[in-house]
Amino acid sequence: RQGYEDPHWQYPAAGYRDDYTYQSHQWQPVAWQDDSDLRQGELYGKSASRRDHHYYRGYHPNLATIPAGQDRMQTYDPYKGRHGSAARPEWAGGALSSNLEEASGQPQKPSLLQQYRDSGLSSSSYELSQYIHDGADQYDPVLPGTWSPGPTVSTPAPMVPLKFPLPHVVVCFAAGGQLVLVSPHRPAEGQLAHVELHSLEVILHGTKELEELQAFPGPLAREDLHKVDVLTFCQQKIAMSCDLSTQRGRDSALLWKYLVLLCRQNGSVMGSDTAELLLQDCRRQKYKRQPPTANLTDEEWAARQPGTLDLITGEVPPVVETQAQVVEKFTKLLYHGRKKDALVWAMRNELWGHALFLSSKMDPRTYSWVLTGFTSTLATNDPLQTLFQLMSGRIPQAALCCGDATWGDWRPHLAVMLSNKAGDVELNHRAIVTMGDTLAGKGAVEAAHFCYLMADIPFGYFGVKADRMALLGSSHRQAFARFASTEAIQRMEILEYCQQLQQPKSFLLPFQVYKLLYASRLADCGLPAQAFQYCEQIAATLLGQDPASHPVLAQQVMKLAERLKLSDPLLLEMPEQDQMLEPDWLVQLRACCREWEVR
Repeated sequence: RQGYEDPHWQYPAAGYRDDYTYQSHQWQPVAWQDDSDLRQGELYGKSASRRDHHYYRGYHPNLATIPAGQDRMQTYDPYKGRHGSAARPEWAGGALSSNLEEASGQPQKPSLLQQYRDSGLSSSSYELSQYIHDGADQYDPVLPGTWSPGPTVSTPAPMVPLKFPLPHVVVCFAAGGQLVLVSPHRPAEGQLAHVELHSLEVILHGTKELEELQAFPGPLAREDLHKVDVLTFCQQKIAMSCDLSTQRGRDSALLWKYLVLLCRQNGSVMGSDTAELLLQDCRRQKYKRQPPTANLTDEEWAARQPGTLDLITGEVPPVVETQAQVVEKFTKLLYHGRKKDALVWAMRNELWGHALFLSSKMDPRTYSWVLTGFTSTLATNDPLQTLFQLMSGRIPQAALCCGDATWGDWRPHLAVMLSNKAGDVELNHRAIVTMGDTLAGKGAVEAAHFCYLMADIPFGYFGVKADRMALLGSSHRQAFARFASTEAIQRMEILEYCQQLQQPKSFLLPFQVYKLLYASRLADCGLPAQAFQYCEQIAATLLGQDPASHPVLAQQVMKLAERLKLSDPLLLEMPEQDQMLEPDWLVQLRACCREWEVR
């Protein structure tokens, strides 16, 4: 058109694949200010049936009929079946058809609105029928019209937007303990692809996590391991990671020392050995003795004090100072048949052996009276109280109150119970478990787990909060990341190793899943050979039992082993033609997993 300043190709038309999700950043609704800004664009044709819900920026023949100053942004409402602008003028189908004829100079087919009216269908139903009839693959994006600017070359737009508009670095972790880095080159433009391989062990050198993994001599079931390596590791843990100035640090060191004792004695430890271990670092405490509180009134005690007139003999007894004189007085009272007075005399002068023997030959009530008087002289937190209460068939009070500052150290009380396991075995077991529960309730996890070990409490699972312990020295009532620490897993593996020194075929089944977790950490830190050895140990344990009881664990072990099988040190010693062979245990484990899938 004459007087048209800007070329029409500066305003690209909407394509067939244009959608509001891809076009929102390119096509914005515009308002035409006056007639002088009208720009010729595409005619409204067949493609309008596929773009009825979009905004269009361009010229429409019917825009010439809209008065100046109104918004001429063309929209189509498929629910109302009409085209309209922001001002929403209602046009008849005939008017729209006549305008098209005038703009093109030749007869046009009926408009969509007219076709909707003639067909009796709704706009959406009619468009769907036309789309199916014409075919989406036969759609011609060239719109009909009388004027064309000439042949143009168009670049096909991508079906989906690019996720990364510019080249970038790609990084991933390989199974062999390597970090793979792909440089941001453009191979399509002639640049060579650049791939770098970095060792994770070298990258993580000097970090605490890698040093903690490298210091441990695991896996402990290998043939070339000597228990001296295990003893050295435990002693290093005591010296470096246990703060002996705190109670928790001393309890943690106690667990490591117990593992050292187990390893030295090949997993066989007696109660007296453990009691000696408990008393090594025990803080010595003096327990205050108290006067006997037998069932005597103050007048009876005053009547038997030295220097008081004896109403029977009429003599004033001298002040007793020596042990011989105390025994002589005890004997003289028995000469006169005064057994009760002799018992009181012996109790007041702490002749408990004489008093207990004499009362045991009298009636049971008297014996109980003397025994109560004897135990009342002991301090409440005295370990002798714990022993006497246990021998009397009761749960010691120390098992219910230990862990408080007023009670002092809990170790002497456990030591006296472990060294004197006589009588009711069930009572001894319940007393030790009760002490562990009391310590666990007060946050002393390491001390509680030591008691559970002495009571042979089995290990449970993390998800079962009713179990008393899952990993040695770590509470399973906290978050899993803090619970399954590397140190806790290593300590648990040493305990399993010590048990295998006594019983080679023994293992801790709930612990196998933590071995798999530990193997994954080794692989992530660039130690794939050790990780593969852990997979072999776990597989041997599962294949030796009923693997069907733990199918998920077996499948995860198989997947990790398949990733790490090329890191096996044995491949370096095999001929080149046999290096693709897999170990027998991996073949058996895969066969078991396939059998479970069939079931």
